[in-house]
Amino acid sequence: MSALLVLVFLGFGVLLGDVAGSRVGDTLASARSRLKVVIPSGGSTAATASRSSPESSSSESSSSESAGETTSTEPESQAEATPTPTPTPAAATTKTTTTAAKTPAGAGGGGSTGGSSKSTAGAPATKLPPLKHVFVIMLSDEPYASVFGPASTAPYLAQTLERKGELLVRYDAVAHEELANEVALLSGQGPTAETAANCPNYTEISPTGVGADEQVLGGGCVYPASTQTLMGQLTAKHLTWRAYVQGIDEAGTQQGACAHPALGQSDPTALQTASTGAYATFRNPFVYFDSVLDSPACASDDVGSSALKASLASVESTPSFSYVVPDRCDDGNPTPCTPGAPSGLAPADAFLKTVVPEILGSKAYKESGLLVITADEAPSSGEFADSSSCCGQPLFPNAPSTSPDGAPRGGGAVGALLLSPYVKGGTTSEEPFNHFSLLRTIEDVFGLEHLGYASLSAVKSFEPAMFTAGKG
Repeated sequence: MSALLVLVFLGFGVLLGDVAGSRVGDTLASARSRLKVVIPSGGSTAATASRSSPESSSSESSSSESAGETTSTEPESQAEATPTPTPTPAAATTKTTTTAAKTPAGAGGGGSTGGSSKSTAGAPATKLPPLKHVFVIMLSDEPYASVFGPASTAPYLAQTLERKGELLVRYDAVAHEELANEVALLSGQGPTAETAANCPNYTEISPTGVGADEQVLGGGCVYPASTQTLMGQLTAKHLTWRAYVQGIDEAGTQQGACAHPALGQSDPTALQTASTGAYATFRNPFVYFDSVLDSPACASDDVGSSALKASLASVESTPSFSYVVPDRCDDGNPTPCTPGAPSGLAPADAFLKTVVPEILGSKAYKESGLLVITADEAPSSGEFADSSSCCGQPLFPNAPSTSPDGAPRGGGAVGALLLSPYVKGGTTSEEPFNHFSLLRTIEDVFGLEHLGYASLSAVKSFEPAMFTAGKG
Protein backbone atom coordinates (compact mmCIF):
# COMPACT_ATOMS: atom_id res chain seq x y z
CA MET A 1 0.00 0.00 0.00
CA SER A 2 2.83 2.44 0.89
CA ALA A 3 4.64 1.68 -2.33
CA LEU A 4 1.47 2.23 -4.32
CA LEU A 5 0.86 5.62 -2.65
CA VAL A 6 4.46 6.70 -3.42
CA LEU A 7 4.01 5.82 -7.10
CA VAL A 8 0.71 7.75 -7.26
CA PHE A 9 2.26 10.90 -5.74
CA LEU A 10 5.30 10.71 -8.04
CA GLY A 11 3.09 10.42 -11.11
CA PHE A 12 0.95 13.36 -9.99
CA GLY A 13 4.06 15.48 -9.43
CA VAL A 14 5.42 14.76 -12.90
CA LEU A 15 2.05 15.64 -14.48
CA LEU A 16 1.78 18.90 -12.50
CA GLY A 17 5.33 19.95 -13.42
CA ASP A 18 4.69 19.33 -17.11
CA VAL A 19 1.61 21.52 -17.08
CA ALA A 20 3.02 24.39 -15.03
CA GLY A 21 6.57 24.48 -16.38
CA SER A 22 7.62 26.78 -19.25
CA ARG A 23 9.00 25.35 -22.44
CA VAL A 24 11.92 26.75 -24.40
CA GLY A 25 9.83 26.81 -27.53
CA ASP A 26 7.28 29.08 -25.86
CA THR A 27 9.72 31.84 -24.76
CA LEU A 28 10.39 35.19 -26.43
CA ALA A 29 14.02 34.18 -26.89
CA SER A 30 12.97 31.49 -29.33
CA ALA A 31 10.68 33.76 -31.34
CA ARG A 32 11.76 34.17 -34.98
CA SER A 33 10.23 37.63 -35.38
CA ARG A 34 10.94 40.81 -33.42
CA LEU A 35 8.81 41.95 -30.56
CA LYS A 36 6.97 45.11 -31.55
CA VAL A 37 6.24 47.70 -28.91
CA VAL A 38 3.85 50.59 -29.53
CA ILE A 39 5.02 53.61 -27.56
CA PRO A 40 2.27 56.16 -26.97
CA SER A 41 2.87 59.83 -27.73
CA GLY A 42 2.05 62.68 -25.40
CA GLY A 43 3.55 64.76 -22.66
CA SER A 44 5.79 62.08 -21.20
CA THR A 45 9.00 63.33 -19.71
CA ALA A 46 10.92 60.19 -20.63
CA ALA A 47 13.34 60.45 -23.50
CA THR A 48 11.76 57.37 -25.04
CA ALA A 49 8.34 59.00 -25.46
CA SER A 50 7.41 58.39 -29.08
CA ARG A 51 5.79 60.99 -31.30
CA SER A 52 3.12 59.28 -33.36
CA SER A 53 0.39 60.39 -35.71
CA PRO A 54 -3.17 59.16 -36.22
CA GLU A 55 -1.93 57.49 -39.38
CA SER A 56 1.01 55.63 -37.84
CA SER A 57 1.82 54.68 -34.28
CA SER A 58 3.78 51.46 -34.71
CA SER A 59 7.50 51.01 -34.19
CA GLU A 60 10.01 48.62 -35.71
CA SER A 61 11.93 48.33 -32.47
CA SER A 62 12.14 49.81 -29.01
CA SER A 63 14.82 51.16 -26.77
CA SER A 64 14.91 50.29 -23.10
CA GLU A 65 16.01 52.22 -20.05
CA SER A 66 17.11 51.15 -16.60
CA ALA A 67 18.33 53.38 -13.77
CA GLY A 68 19.09 56.24 -16.18
CA GLU A 69 21.14 54.05 -18.52
CA THR A 70 20.25 53.17 -22.08
CA THR A 71 20.69 50.13 -24.27
CA SER A 72 20.84 50.22 -28.01
CA THR A 73 20.09 48.16 -31.06
CA GLU A 74 22.70 48.81 -33.73
CA PRO A 75 21.33 50.15 -37.03
CA GLU A 76 22.97 47.26 -38.90
CA SER A 77 20.43 44.90 -37.35
CA GLN A 78 17.60 46.65 -39.14
CA ALA A 79 17.94 44.30 -42.09
CA GLU A 80 16.45 41.58 -39.94
CA ALA A 81 13.47 43.66 -38.89
CA THR A 82 9.96 43.39 -40.20
CA PRO A 83 9.75 45.13 -43.63
CA THR A 84 9.18 48.86 -43.30
CA PRO A 85 6.05 50.38 -44.85
CA THR A 86 6.14 53.44 -47.08
CA PRO A 87 6.54 56.52 -44.85
CA THR A 88 3.47 58.61 -44.18
CA PRO A 89 3.49 62.39 -44.59
CA ALA A 90 3.53 63.19 -40.91
CA ALA A 91 5.20 60.21 -39.32
CA ALA A 92 7.94 57.67 -39.86
CA THR A 93 8.22 54.14 -38.61
CA THR A 94 10.53 54.11 -35.63
CA LYS A 95 14.19 53.28 -36.07
CA THR A 96 16.03 52.44 -32.87
CA THR A 97 18.79 54.72 -31.60
CA THR A 98 20.62 54.72 -28.31
CA THR A 99 18.09 56.72 -26.36
CA ALA A 100 14.71 56.97 -28.02
CA ALA A 101 12.31 55.79 -30.65
CA LYS A 102 12.24 58.22 -33.57
CA THR A 103 8.68 58.58 -34.71
CA PRO A 104 7.67 62.19 -35.34
CA ALA A 105 4.14 63.25 -36.07
CA GLY A 106 2.21 66.23 -37.25
CA ALA A 107 0.77 67.74 -34.14
CA GLY A 108 -1.86 70.35 -34.75
CA GLY A 109 -0.89 73.99 -34.41
CA GLY A 110 -0.04 75.13 -30.94
CA GLY A 111 2.64 74.60 -28.38
CA SER A 112 2.76 70.89 -27.77
CA THR A 113 5.30 69.45 -25.39
CA GLY A 114 7.40 66.35 -25.54
CA GLY A 115 9.83 64.24 -23.57
CA SER A 116 13.01 65.66 -22.20
CA SER A 117 16.43 65.07 -23.70
CA LYS A 118 18.56 63.36 -21.11
CA SER A 119 22.00 64.34 -19.97
CA THR A 120 24.53 62.01 -21.54
CA ALA A 121 27.41 62.60 -19.15
CA GLY A 122 26.79 63.06 -15.47
CA ALA A 123 24.65 65.84 -14.03
CA PRO A 124 22.45 67.86 -16.41
CA ALA A 125 24.17 70.87 -17.96
CA THR A 126 22.81 74.31 -17.12
CA LYS A 127 24.19 76.29 -20.05
CA LEU A 128 25.22 75.76 -23.65
CA PRO A 129 28.84 74.72 -24.28
CA PRO A 130 31.39 77.27 -25.54
CA LEU A 131 30.47 76.96 -29.21
CA LYS A 132 32.18 79.43 -31.53
CA HIS A 133 31.24 78.15 -34.99
CA VAL A 134 27.74 77.14 -36.14
CA PHE A 135 27.16 75.51 -39.52
CA VAL A 136 23.72 74.97 -41.07
CA ILE A 137 23.10 72.81 -44.15
CA MET A 138 19.62 73.40 -45.53
CA LEU A 139 17.98 70.70 -47.64
CA SER A 140 14.65 71.32 -49.35
CA ASP A 141 11.02 70.21 -49.48
CA GLU A 142 11.26 66.81 -47.80
CA PRO A 143 9.32 65.43 -44.81
CA TYR A 144 10.95 63.87 -41.77
CA ALA A 145 9.97 60.35 -42.85
CA SER A 146 11.84 60.68 -46.15
CA VAL A 147 14.94 62.35 -44.74
CA PHE A 148 15.53 60.53 -41.45
CA GLY A 149 13.05 57.64 -41.44
CA PRO A 150 14.03 54.00 -41.98
CA ALA A 151 12.94 54.21 -45.63
CA SER A 152 15.26 57.18 -46.29
CA THR A 153 17.16 57.03 -49.58
CA ALA A 154 20.01 59.02 -48.00
CA PRO A 155 22.01 56.34 -46.13
CA TYR A 156 24.97 58.60 -45.42
CA LEU A 157 22.68 61.07 -43.64
CA ALA A 158 20.13 58.70 -42.10
CA GLN A 159 22.61 56.02 -41.02
CA THR A 160 26.27 57.14 -40.96
CA LEU A 161 25.73 60.68 -39.71
CA GLU A 162 22.84 59.80 -37.38
CA ARG A 163 25.20 57.52 -35.46
CA LYS A 164 27.49 60.50 -34.95
CA GLY A 165 24.89 63.03 -33.80
CA GLU A 166 21.63 63.76 -32.02
CA LEU A 167 18.39 63.59 -33.97
CA LEU A 168 15.62 66.06 -33.14
CA VAL A 169 12.58 64.00 -34.04
CA ARG A 170 10.09 66.78 -33.28
CA TYR A 171 11.71 69.59 -35.26
CA ASP A 172 9.22 71.45 -37.49
CA ALA A 173 9.30 73.97 -40.27
CA VAL A 174 7.26 77.09 -39.56
CA ALA A 175 5.58 77.84 -42.92
CA HIS A 176 5.29 77.00 -46.60
CA GLU A 177 7.13 77.44 -48.96
CA GLU A 178 10.96 77.22 -48.86
CA LEU A 179 11.77 80.95 -48.87
CA ALA A 180 9.38 81.72 -46.01
CA ASN A 181 11.22 79.26 -43.75
CA GLU A 182 14.67 80.45 -44.75
CA VAL A 183 13.75 84.08 -44.05
CA ALA A 184 12.29 83.01 -40.70
CA LEU A 185 15.56 81.33 -39.71
CA LEU A 186 17.63 84.43 -40.49
CA SER A 187 15.33 87.09 -39.04
CA GLY A 188 12.44 85.69 -37.00
CA GLN A 189 10.02 87.19 -39.54
CA GLY A 190 6.87 85.38 -40.60
CA PRO A 191 6.01 85.04 -44.29
CA THR A 192 4.39 87.53 -46.58
CA ALA A 193 2.09 86.29 -49.33
CA GLU A 194 5.02 86.67 -51.72
CA THR A 195 7.68 84.84 -49.70
CA ALA A 196 5.11 82.09 -49.11
CA ALA A 197 5.10 81.68 -52.91
CA ASN A 198 8.93 81.80 -53.23
CA CYS A 199 8.79 85.37 -54.55
CA PRO A 200 7.79 85.06 -58.23
CA ASN A 201 8.28 88.83 -58.53
CA TYR A 202 11.37 90.24 -56.87
CA THR A 203 9.77 93.24 -55.19
CA GLU A 204 10.57 95.38 -52.17
CA ILE A 205 8.37 95.34 -49.09
CA SER A 206 6.84 98.74 -48.50
CA PRO A 207 6.14 98.55 -44.76
CA THR A 208 2.74 99.64 -43.52
CA GLY A 209 3.90 99.41 -39.93
CA VAL A 210 5.51 97.14 -37.37
CA GLY A 211 3.30 94.57 -35.68
CA ALA A 212 3.67 92.50 -32.55
CA ASP A 213 6.94 90.60 -32.13
CA GLU A 214 8.79 93.03 -34.43
CA GLN A 215 6.93 91.80 -37.52
CA VAL A 216 7.32 93.98 -40.60
CA LEU A 217 3.81 94.54 -41.99
CA GLY A 218 3.22 94.71 -45.72
CA GLY A 219 3.51 92.76 -48.95
CA GLY A 220 6.55 91.95 -51.07
CA CYS A 221 9.75 89.94 -50.79
CA VAL A 222 12.77 92.10 -50.01
CA TYR A 223 12.81 93.35 -46.44
CA PRO A 224 13.79 96.99 -45.75
CA ALA A 225 17.20 97.79 -44.30
CA SER A 226 15.59 98.53 -40.94
CA THR A 227 14.64 94.84 -40.53
CA GLN A 228 16.91 93.22 -37.98
CA THR A 229 18.67 90.04 -39.07
CA LEU A 230 21.04 87.48 -37.62
CA MET A 231 23.69 88.74 -40.05
CA GLY A 232 23.36 92.30 -38.74
CA GLN A 233 23.52 91.06 -35.16
CA LEU A 234 26.73 89.15 -35.82
CA THR A 235 28.34 92.05 -37.66
CA ALA A 236 27.46 94.47 -34.85
CA LYS A 237 29.24 92.18 -32.40
CA HIS A 238 32.30 91.90 -34.65
CA LEU A 239 31.49 88.30 -35.52
CA THR A 240 31.41 86.88 -39.04
CA TRP A 241 28.94 85.09 -41.30
CA ARG A 242 29.02 83.61 -44.77
CA ALA A 243 26.58 81.90 -47.11
CA TYR A 244 27.96 79.13 -49.31
CA VAL A 245 25.39 78.78 -52.11
CA GLN A 246 26.04 76.10 -54.68
CA GLY A 247 25.54 77.38 -58.20
CA ILE A 248 26.77 80.98 -57.86
CA ASP A 249 30.23 82.45 -58.23
CA GLU A 250 31.64 79.09 -59.30
CA ALA A 251 33.25 77.69 -62.42
CA GLY A 252 30.70 76.92 -65.11
CA THR A 253 27.89 78.97 -63.55
CA GLN A 254 26.30 82.07 -65.02
CA GLN A 255 25.43 83.72 -61.71
CA GLY A 256 28.00 85.67 -59.75
CA ALA A 257 28.16 86.23 -56.02
CA CYS A 258 24.98 87.64 -54.46
CA ALA A 259 22.93 86.62 -57.50
CA HIS A 260 19.36 87.91 -57.70
CA PRO A 261 16.95 89.45 -60.24
CA ALA A 262 16.64 93.20 -60.65
CA LEU A 263 14.16 94.74 -58.23
CA GLY A 264 10.67 94.78 -59.66
CA GLN A 265 11.41 92.01 -62.17
CA SER A 266 9.94 88.53 -62.32
CA ASP A 267 12.06 85.61 -61.17
CA PRO A 268 11.74 82.57 -63.45
CA THR A 269 13.67 80.40 -60.99
CA ALA A 270 10.70 80.59 -58.59
CA LEU A 271 8.69 78.31 -60.87
CA GLN A 272 10.49 75.15 -59.69
CA THR A 273 10.21 73.25 -62.94
CA ALA A 274 12.70 71.06 -64.76
CA SER A 275 13.46 73.95 -67.12
CA THR A 276 14.55 76.56 -64.56
CA GLY A 277 18.03 75.17 -63.94
CA ALA A 278 20.12 74.47 -60.86
CA TYR A 279 20.22 77.87 -59.15
CA ALA A 280 17.07 79.21 -57.53
CA THR A 281 17.07 82.67 -55.97
CA PHE A 282 14.61 81.60 -53.26
CA ARG A 283 17.17 79.10 -51.96
CA ASN A 284 19.48 82.04 -51.20
CA PRO A 285 17.56 83.95 -48.50
CA PHE A 286 20.34 86.46 -47.86
CA VAL A 287 19.43 88.39 -51.01
CA TYR A 288 15.97 89.19 -49.61
CA PHE A 289 17.29 91.72 -47.10
CA ASP A 290 18.26 95.25 -48.14
CA SER A 291 20.72 95.37 -45.26
CA VAL A 292 22.73 92.66 -47.06
CA LEU A 293 22.08 93.82 -50.62
CA ASP A 294 23.25 97.35 -49.85
CA SER A 295 26.48 96.29 -48.15
CA PRO A 296 29.84 95.00 -49.45
CA ALA A 297 29.08 91.75 -47.60
CA CYS A 298 26.71 90.66 -50.36
CA ALA A 299 29.56 90.29 -52.84
CA SER A 300 32.12 89.00 -50.35
CA ASP A 301 30.01 86.75 -48.13
CA ASP A 302 27.22 85.40 -50.37
CA VAL A 303 29.41 83.09 -52.44
CA GLY A 304 29.56 79.64 -53.98
CA SER A 305 29.76 76.44 -51.96
CA SER A 306 33.19 75.72 -53.44
CA ALA A 307 34.57 78.54 -51.27
CA LEU A 308 33.82 76.57 -48.09
CA LYS A 309 36.97 74.47 -48.23
CA ALA A 310 39.23 77.53 -48.18
CA SER A 311 37.27 79.07 -45.31
CA LEU A 312 37.76 75.92 -43.25
CA ALA A 313 41.54 75.98 -43.69
CA SER A 314 41.99 77.70 -40.32
CA VAL A 315 39.99 78.64 -37.26
CA GLU A 316 40.50 82.33 -38.02
CA SER A 317 39.11 82.08 -41.56
CA THR A 318 36.07 80.03 -40.53
CA PRO A 319 33.01 82.28 -40.04
CA SER A 320 31.11 82.30 -36.77
CA PHE A 321 27.96 81.36 -38.75
CA SER A 322 28.11 79.38 -42.00
CA TYR A 323 25.00 78.65 -44.08
CA VAL A 324 25.49 75.96 -46.72
CA VAL A 325 22.96 75.69 -49.58
CA PRO A 326 23.01 72.90 -52.17
CA ASP A 327 21.49 73.88 -55.51
CA ARG A 328 18.25 72.46 -56.88
CA CYS A 329 20.06 69.46 -58.33
CA ASP A 330 21.45 68.46 -54.93
CA ASP A 331 19.08 69.86 -52.28
CA GLY A 332 16.76 66.86 -52.00
CA ASN A 333 13.80 68.52 -53.71
CA PRO A 334 11.75 65.89 -55.55
CA THR A 335 11.38 68.17 -58.61
CA PRO A 336 14.26 67.61 -61.10
CA CYS A 337 16.47 70.65 -61.68
CA THR A 338 16.78 69.87 -65.40
CA PRO A 339 14.90 67.42 -67.64
CA GLY A 340 15.91 63.84 -66.86
CA ALA A 341 18.18 64.79 -63.95
CA PRO A 342 18.07 62.68 -60.77
CA SER A 343 16.11 64.26 -57.95
CA GLY A 344 15.23 63.66 -54.34
CA LEU A 345 17.54 62.63 -51.55
CA ALA A 346 20.05 60.48 -53.42
CA PRO A 347 21.83 63.51 -55.00
CA ALA A 348 21.55 65.35 -51.68
CA ASP A 349 23.26 62.47 -49.91
CA ALA A 350 26.11 62.64 -52.42
CA PHE A 351 26.45 66.38 -51.77
CA LEU A 352 26.59 65.75 -48.02
CA LYS A 353 29.28 63.10 -48.50
CA THR A 354 31.44 65.78 -50.07
CA VAL A 355 30.71 68.74 -47.79
CA VAL A 356 30.17 67.25 -44.33
CA PRO A 357 33.60 65.54 -44.01
CA GLU A 358 35.23 68.89 -44.82
CA ILE A 359 33.32 70.52 -41.96
CA LEU A 360 33.84 67.70 -39.47
CA GLY A 361 37.53 67.57 -40.30
CA SER A 362 38.12 71.29 -39.79
CA LYS A 363 39.92 72.60 -36.74
CA ALA A 364 37.12 75.11 -36.08
CA TYR A 365 34.54 72.33 -35.83
CA LYS A 366 36.73 70.06 -33.73
CA GLU A 367 37.50 72.84 -31.26
CA SER A 368 34.07 74.44 -30.85
CA GLY A 369 31.68 73.61 -33.67
CA LEU A 370 28.01 72.71 -34.16
CA LEU A 371 26.62 71.43 -37.46
CA VAL A 372 22.84 71.36 -38.01
CA ILE A 373 21.38 69.50 -40.99
CA THR A 374 17.68 70.02 -41.66
CA ALA A 375 15.17 70.79 -44.43
CA ASP A 376 13.39 74.07 -45.03
CA GLU A 377 9.87 72.58 -45.19
CA ALA A 378 7.81 69.45 -45.60
CA PRO A 379 5.76 69.28 -48.81
CA SER A 380 2.73 71.57 -48.90
CA SER A 381 0.81 69.34 -51.30
CA GLY A 382 0.76 65.83 -52.65
CA GLU A 383 1.00 62.46 -50.93
CA PHE A 384 3.35 63.62 -48.16
CA ALA A 385 1.77 67.03 -47.51
CA ASP A 386 2.25 68.16 -43.91
CA SER A 387 1.43 71.48 -42.27
CA SER A 388 1.89 70.46 -38.65
CA SER A 389 3.55 72.82 -36.20
CA CYS A 390 4.79 73.22 -32.67
CA CYS A 391 6.02 75.75 -30.20
CA GLY A 392 3.08 78.16 -30.03
CA GLN A 393 2.83 78.56 -33.80
CA PRO A 394 1.66 82.15 -34.44
CA LEU A 395 -0.90 83.27 -36.99
CA PHE A 396 1.30 85.32 -39.31
CA PRO A 397 -0.11 88.83 -39.90
CA ASN A 398 1.00 89.13 -43.55
CA ALA A 399 -0.03 85.65 -44.67
CA PRO A 400 -2.48 84.11 -42.20
CA SER A 401 -3.02 80.43 -42.85
CA THR A 402 -5.04 77.99 -40.79
CA SER A 403 -5.77 74.29 -40.86
CA PRO A 404 -9.36 72.99 -41.13
CA ASP A 405 -9.72 73.13 -37.34
CA GLY A 406 -8.75 76.81 -37.30
CA ALA A 407 -5.28 76.32 -35.80
CA PRO A 408 -2.31 78.13 -37.41
CA ARG A 409 -0.62 76.01 -40.07
CA GLY A 410 3.08 75.31 -39.85
CA GLY A 411 5.54 73.87 -42.33
CA GLY A 412 5.41 70.24 -41.23
CA ALA A 413 7.78 67.84 -39.50
CA VAL A 414 11.25 67.90 -41.07
CA GLY A 415 13.60 66.80 -38.27
CA ALA A 416 17.11 68.07 -37.64
CA LEU A 417 20.42 66.37 -36.93
CA LEU A 418 22.96 67.96 -34.59
CA LEU A 419 26.65 67.11 -34.89
CA SER A 420 29.20 68.51 -32.47
CA PRO A 421 32.14 67.44 -30.29
CA TYR A 422 29.73 68.24 -27.43
CA VAL A 423 26.94 65.96 -28.71
CA LYS A 424 26.78 62.25 -27.94
CA GLY A 425 26.36 60.20 -31.10
CA GLY A 426 23.35 58.02 -31.79
CA THR A 427 20.98 59.91 -29.49
CA THR A 428 17.61 61.57 -29.97
CA SER A 429 15.58 64.36 -28.42
CA GLU A 430 11.80 64.34 -28.13
CA GLU A 431 11.54 68.06 -27.30
CA PRO A 432 9.57 70.18 -29.81
CA PHE A 433 11.67 72.66 -31.79
CA ASN A 434 11.36 74.60 -35.05
CA HIS A 435 13.30 77.05 -37.23
CA PHE A 436 12.63 79.85 -34.74
CA SER A 437 14.20 77.60 -32.07
CA LEU A 438 17.32 77.22 -34.20
CA LEU A 439 17.57 80.99 -34.65
CA ARG A 440 17.14 81.47 -30.91
CA THR A 441 19.83 78.88 -30.19
CA ILE A 442 22.31 80.53 -32.55
CA GLU A 443 21.60 83.87 -30.88
CA ASP A 444 22.15 82.32 -27.45
CA VAL A 445 25.44 80.79 -28.59
CA PHE A 446 26.75 84.21 -29.60
CA GLY A 447 25.09 86.24 -26.85
CA LEU A 448 22.58 88.03 -29.10
CA GLU A 449 19.02 89.22 -28.49
CA HIS A 450 16.16 87.13 -29.82
CA LEU A 451 14.63 88.47 -33.03
CA GLY A 452 10.98 88.37 -34.06
CA TYR A 453 9.22 85.11 -33.35
CA ALA A 454 12.39 83.62 -31.86
CA SER A 455 11.48 85.63 -28.76
CA LEU A 456 8.11 83.89 -28.25
CA SER A 457 7.81 82.30 -24.81
CA ALA A 458 6.81 78.95 -26.34
CA VAL A 459 9.92 78.87 -28.52
CA LYS A 460 12.78 77.22 -26.68
CA SER A 461 16.49 77.08 -27.45
CA PHE A 462 18.16 73.71 -27.75
CA GLU A 463 18.64 72.36 -24.24
CA PRO A 464 22.05 72.41 -22.54
CA ALA A 465 21.45 68.74 -21.65
CA MET A 466 21.81 67.96 -25.35
CA PHE A 467 25.45 69.08 -25.26
CA THR A 468 26.93 67.04 -22.42
CA ALA A 469 29.14 64.57 -24.26
CA GLY A 470 32.30 66.58 -23.79
CA LYS A 471 35.02 66.66 -26.41
CA GLY A 472 36.83 63.40 -27.05
